[in-house]
Amino acid sequence: MGLIVSRIFKRRSKKAGLPPGSLVYVGDKKAYETEVGIIDYDVDNFVEKTVKTIEECLPFKDKPTVTWINVKGLETGFVDEIGRCFELHPLLLEDILNTDQRPKLDEFEKYLFFVVRILQYDEKEDEVRAEQISFVLGRNYVISFQETDGDIFDPLRERIRNGKGLIRKMGADYLAYAIIDAVVDGYFIVLEKMGDRIEDIEDELVLNPTTETLQLIHFLKRQMIVLRKSVWPIREVINRLDKVGSGLIEKTTTIYLRDVYDHTIQVIDAIETYRDLLSGMLDIYLSSISNRMNEIMKVLTIIGTIFIPLTFIAGVYGMNFRYMPELGLAWSYPAILLLMLMMGISMVFYFRGKKWL
Repeated sequence: MGLIVSRIFKRRSKKAGLPPGSLVYVGDKKAYETEVGIIDYDVDNFVEKTVKTIEECLPFKDKPTVTWINVKGLETGFVDEIGRCFELHPLLLEDILNTDQRPKLDEFEKYLFFVVRILQYDEKEDEVRAEQISFVLGRNYVISFQETDGDIFDPLRERIRNGKGLIRKMGADYLAYAIIDAVVDGYFIVLEKMGDRIEDIEDELVLNPTTETLQLIHFLKRQMIVLRKSVWPIREVINRLDKVGSGLIEKTTTIYLRDVYDHTIQVIDAIETYRDLLSGMLDIYLSSISNRMNEIMKVLTIIGTIFIPLTFIAGVYGMNFRYMPELGLAWSYPAILLLMLMMGISMVFYFRGKKWL
């Protein structure tokens, strides 16, 4: 956890002392160049293409159709240029380049600005990956900004291409809703993966808890911190969007926003449940280790207790006194061994009767 905090503040230190609105990229540098994809549609028409320059986006700015401009790769000069072309506020552009933002909603006169976090489960690394996506909702357009190349919006693009559902019949506000809905749906996929991991730990915790089990519990608790940090603020964003009263959000879309809000609550409830389970697992692990140690100490104590009188007898007859009557008898040695054996057996039965064994 300390490493995560150190990494975040080291990134933010790049902007120390700069004036508000300074465009400085805060995040992981990527090897690929900025790529801009455009999807323009209405009920009857559909256009999809990839462009290299901002000038190719400008014809879609004032079209009556709905336009989705998706920018992959955050290059400072490119973000500054698209901001000037679409008259975006400098502070908004600053937030786009700062990829450690908390999910939020900012209201401007002609557009709304959203910051949300995409969560994906990395099967190879066996951990949750978080990525910031920022997007601007205008009257007839949505401009989204992603740091990395991959995303979770391919099913949404496919719906637009095929005209499935209401998306081609609705406006840009519905497209913004569909983006948020896709992000929230992705949370359920991650939670299913996390739930499977937690079930595996539960079985291991009961059968054979080890130090690796403890490390895995702590790792999953850190993953839950990432989930909680990404999901909790989205509830505020959607709730505020429902009540903002902006002319950019149609009443027909607010119904769908409430549905996403309900899904967000379900995700938050699941996260809190998993956090409680992991905390309980930590207590169970410590109790199991303590119980195992107690069992070991009990066995060792009983063995020591059995051997105390036997040691006493052996010690008495091991003394080098000259006049000990029993030492002169032929049957004294086997008799003492038999006495010690009977004493040990009787003590074992006594402990069993007391349920100490």
